[in-house]
Order: sequence, then C-alpha cells, then structure tokens
Amino acid sequence: MEETMSWHDLRELEIEGKGWTDTASFYDRLPARAQGRVREPVWDLSRHSAGLCARFVTEAPAIQARWTLTAQSLAMPHMPATGVSGLDLYARTGQGQWRWLAVGVPQTFPTSQVQLVGGLPPGRREYLLYLPLYNGVSAVEIGLPAESHLEKAPARPTGRQRPLVFYGTSITQGGCASRPGMVHTALLGRWLDCPVINLGFSGNGKMEPEVGELMAELDAAAFVVDCLPNMAPQEVAERTIPLVQLLRRARPAAPIVLVEDRSYSNAFFLASARQRNLDSRAALRAAHDELIVQGVGDLHYLTGEELLGEDGEGTVDASHPTDLGFMRQAQAFLPLLQRLSCAP
Repeated sequence: MEETMSWHDLRELEIEGKGWTDTASFYDRLPARAQGRVREPVWDLSRHSAGLCARFVTEAPAIQARWTLTAQSLAMPHMPATGVSGLDLYARTGQGQWRWLAVGVPQTFPTSQVQLVGGLPPGRREYLLYLPLYNGVSAVEIGLPAESHLEKAPARPTGRQRPLVFYGTSITQGGCASRPGMVHTALLGRWLDCPVINLGFSGNGKMEPEVGELMAELDAAAFVVDCLPNMAPQEVAERTIPLVQLLRRARPAAPIVLVEDRSYSNAFFLASARQRNLDSRAALRAAHDELIVQGVGDLHYLTGEELLGEDGEGTVDASHPTDLGFMRQAQAFLPLLQRLSCAP
C-alpha cells in the first residue's frame, strides 16, 4: 500500500540565494522593478532559479519532491536535465559537514514528482535542497510521510549570515554542472557554510551599471565580479572601474574580488584562444591597478590560469566547466574567500 505523504510548500522555509523579496515571481533572482531597467536577456535569465536553495530539518525516513518548471526545455545539448531543471539534495552530518544525498531528475513538463531518498536512518538532521540552474520554477514542494515533521533550519551563526554575491556569466550561472550543487558558488557556500547569491547570466555577464546598482543594494560579505568570458577587452577596460567605484560608494566596507577569465582548455594549441585570455586579463589588471592608485581599498584579484587546472580536462567545450572544472574553480576561490568573508 502506498504511503500517505504530507506536502510542504518550500516557501514556508527560508529561501537562501534570493537577494530581494519584491520579485515578480517568488523564485526570481532580481526584483520586479528590474524589468525594463536591465536588458531583456538579463531579465529573462534572472527568472531562472540558479543558486536558490532551502535548508530544513526533518526526522523523516523518506523525502519526496514535486516541482513545476517554467520552461519546456529540460536539458541542453552540453548540459544534462539534472543540472538544467533538476533538484539536488544534501544532508549535514553529525560533524557538521554537508554530504550529497540525492538528485531530483525532471521527468515531465511542467511538473515532476520523485522520491528523492528512502530508507534513511532514524534521527533528525538538516537538509539542503538546491533548485534548477537553467530553468525557472513556479512551485516546489517537499513530501514527507504524514507522521513526519518539517522545520526551518537554524539561523546561520553570527558572522556567517551575510551572503557572498557572485556576478558573472553562464559559468557563474552553472553551465555545465551535472547537478545544481556542483557549481563552484554552491560548493563554496557549503565549504564556508554561508549563504550565496548567484547573479550569473548566461552570455550576459557584462559589468553593466544597471546590474551593479542592484547589487549595491545587497549587504554582501563580499562581491565577486567574474564577467570576462562575456566581454571584449575594450569593454573590460571601459566598465571595470565604474562598476567597482559604484560598489565601493554604496558599500565602503565590502571586499570586492575581480576574477580573470579561465584559460580556454584548448588554448594549448590555439593561439587565438591564448590571445583572447591575455588581452582580457591585461585590461582587467590595468583597471585593478588604476583603482589601487585611486585609493580603492579591500580590492582583490584572482588570476585565471589556475581556475580550471593545467591539464585541459576541466571543460565540456573549452569554456564551460564540467564538475571537475567546477571543483577546481571552487578550490582556487576558497583561500581568498576564507580570508574575506563568512568563514570562521
């Protein structure tokens, strides 16, 4: 006989990764007033739920999920449905570490219902559920056996409540992770045990002032600007200084990190790819150095050469990381962000 399930709307919980409450749809990443203010592609991509997640506590021996997607395309040619449109579930161990537990594979459009996991050992534990990276959701529910309880997770400890804010490209948004928890931003959020806001916009991370003005509204532990893959060197030269100045005026104490583009994984053979990296990096470094001369403090720089490793094995198409590439990126970001942000 099928077990009776009790369904809980995810909105009952605290949704992390959401910088604004005044959104057109609950699971949007930018406020409703951004429509018409940012370019239309940025607005459309902001309706993807990349980086949104919820923590909860339950003693349930089994967990189901039901979610409704907003776009019919469940997958991309170079990115699986589990990453584009799926859910990703982690559980916290008794030692406080996050461990992967289950993935929610989207089955149909618009709504999928799956058992994420069954046969869990007895006991209350904390869970973390990530939402899709390259699709939007209009509803997400957690199903538990009727006699089980669902509670909000405890608040983050003092010093770990302000988010890391990442502004970037398709890579920041999560292309091409196999599941939502494997993006470097999500990995860093678990490792540092702090909230993360993902403002990655595929093909549209261009250091635009309209996005910068919105970012400046956020009380961030640190701002990470990672836009070079979508920008020509001249754009980097023109836009870096105004964006950093905008953020610094609004948030005098927040660390700001400028990130170089990753080395194309086929640049070993292709001179044009190497030159693209060199030119973009030179423009970013020059802007950084000028900002330092201007007296902009707490400005940091992450070089791109080591972000994907040195063996060329970290991408699916020379640019977008695989899970291996995302892991390497997160490891490269970690030492700097440990010093700057929400780490103990």
